[in-house]
Amino acid sequence: MNNNHQKKMPTPDERERAERLREVIDALCEVNNRVPVIVEGKKDAQALRKLGLAGQIFVLHGGKGIYEFSEEIAEKCPVVVILLDWDAKGETLFKSLSCNLRTHWEEFADFRELLKMLCQKDIKDVESIPSLLMRLEGCK
Repeated sequence: MNNNHQKKMPTPDERERAERLREVIDALCEVNNRVPVIVEGKKDAQALRKLGLAGQIFVLHGGKGIYEFSEEIAEKCPVVVILLDWDAKGETLFKSLSCNLRTHWEEFADFRELLKMLCQKDIKDVESIPSLLMRLEGCK
């Protein structure tokens, strides 16, 4: 019998990380029912939809500059969740966007920090969260 196709069982650490990641995502889904989420690109938005977010998601790279995008968001939304990647480009964009949207995002800053902490050693972008979660849960 060939064992090469058996799923690798998650370690206790991976299971715990998966549970914590799932808790953060569930809380984000709940918040997203009333608060829009801002992501870098379309693949990030698709990944969040795959994870169950059903509310409004704004994509940063929609042809507008950061300042113009920020002004538009500030007019439309009293609060937002900024969920940009945590690679070098994402960090730079996050700094610019968070400065421009001062007082609109701080209430939900923990989401990005928690996801970053739970994912960082494996991934650095929002679009990879679903596959990381599947792997941690032993589905892949």
